[in-house]
Amino acid sequence: MNEQALKDLLYKIADDQLIIGHRNSEWNGLGPILEEDIAFCSMAQDKIGQSLQFYKLLEELGEKDPDAIAFTRNAPSFHNSQLVELPIGDYEFSLMRHFLFDHAEFIRFEMLSRSSYPPLSEIAHKLKGEIKYHIMHANAWIQQLGNSTDEAVKRLQSALNMAFPYALGVFEESKFEGDLIQDGIFEGEHKLRSKWFEDIDKILAKTDLILPDLAAESAHLGGRYGEHTEHLQPLLDEMSEVFNIDPSAEW
Repeated sequence: MNEQALKDLLYKIADDQLIIGHRNSEWNGLGPILEEDIAFCSMAQDKIGQSLQFYKLLEELGEKDPDAIAFTRNAPSFHNSQLVELPIGDYEFSLMRHFLFDHAEFIRFEMLSRSSYPPLSEIAHKLKGEIKYHIMHANAWIQQLGNSTDEAVKRLQSALNMAFPYALGVFEESKFEGDLIQDGIFEGEHKLRSKWFEDIDKILAKTDLILPDLAAESAHLGGRYGEHTEHLQPLLDEMSEVFNIDPSAEW
């Protein structure tokens, strides 16, 4: 087994979960209705908890402890996709990002539940149940709003058009892709992306929304290799503010 390939995979999964978790937590007190305020914050808590599980696996493989991994790296050291680091924007953008990202994560965790690396397959099998409820929530709102007023459809379509190229960046291939597939650790980003297209297209077909016709070349890539938007470092500074006051403190 290529341990470096495994670590690379774990970092990008954990970093995605940590960053989207913190972004979604920004809806605390700002949700369009009370139920959505609570829902987004609950899902954000799930994401951060999921990231911890993968950071613990990295620690077992010789990396730093989870707090150090999460709070002492700068933006170029993070492997998250650019999609998750974008500001929350208006509700329709966060909802659309939630829809696109969680469908990808559910399929990813489903694939990883068959991984040849037992610690990873066990965690993925357990966590995909949480993600299932996340996509049920996203699907319900996308279908409801995507079939409602002209304004709602227009705003959701605009959010989809903006988020979609970034969502394609979620499937940016690792330089270790061949090793991961050959060793049975992960079935690969190409297979994941194909299944994702099928799944989201089925949901969007039930609405007045249109899936953008964008080639893979339109994807916003680089996040998996430390190339990020201007929005990530300020978020990391905010996330690590309390930790940096006293890194040795026990909570």
